[in-house]
Amino acid sequence: MTAGGPSGSWFNPIAAFLGRAYWAPSTTRVQAFTTGTEQEVEFLFDALALEPGMRLLDVGCGPGRHSLAFARRGLDVTGVDLSPDFVDLARAAARDEGLDHCRFEVADVRDLEARDFDAVICLCQGGFGLLAGDDGVAFARIAAALCPGGRLALSAFSSYFAVRHLEADDTFDAATGVNHERATLRNEHGEERAFDLWTTCFTPRELELLARLHGLVVDGCHGVSPGAYARTPPTLATHESLLLAHRPLAPST
Repeated sequence: MTAGGPSGSWFNPIAAFLGRAYWAPSTTRVQAFTTGTEQEVEFLFDALALEPGMRLLDVGCGPGRHSLAFARRGLDVTGVDLSPDFVDLARAAARDEGLDHCRFEVADVRDLEARDFDAVICLCQGGFGLLAGDDGVAFARIAAALCPGGRLALSAFSSYFAVRHLEADDTFDAATGVNHERATLRNEHGEERAFDLWTTCFTPRELELLARLHGLVVDGCHGVSPGAYARTPPTLATHESLLLAHRPLAPST
């Protein structure tokens, strides 16, 4: 981005600080939005027409909360994240549960070369909304990872919600859709530290246009909140948009 904006792997220090406080079943100091994981996975298992044995790619997997839940349902899961700290946590969790069919790799979505997955998920801004300018590149890589007939679920923070609920110290760039905030975060030891956060926000139409640009068929774009995924229309009051799309079996003519 321009001067004053994020550069490089800006989220990695945040991931290193939060560690297990971002999400871990054995600690009570987790981020509130992570508590709805099971509901989200149950909805997506049906919405993506998944079956045991299918290959699923989790882009921006964080500590693996969605990946692990899908692996417990019999999917062959690969999770990728730019944070080595999050990937270490995810690998440890998979090892502790004996989920050999759930693997994790450190990878930048902008360099992703994955192919032939039955489904790809990219949720809670992981690997997409935190890139502040490279979202088109990321979306292209995500779409290319799908096999013919493969299905995508991607969520992004709503521009409408961000602007309506802009905090006094937040800055929303109308040209880029990037919301900048200064937030105080707490780790599992109760230590607090202030960080700058940049989140790119989208309208449902923008997500649908991105999907079509990269050869996908849009199945729906729904208004959702963490832990409350459903096939509901977007509104000004919903936190996120959830794009559901698929790669056609044959190229569109």
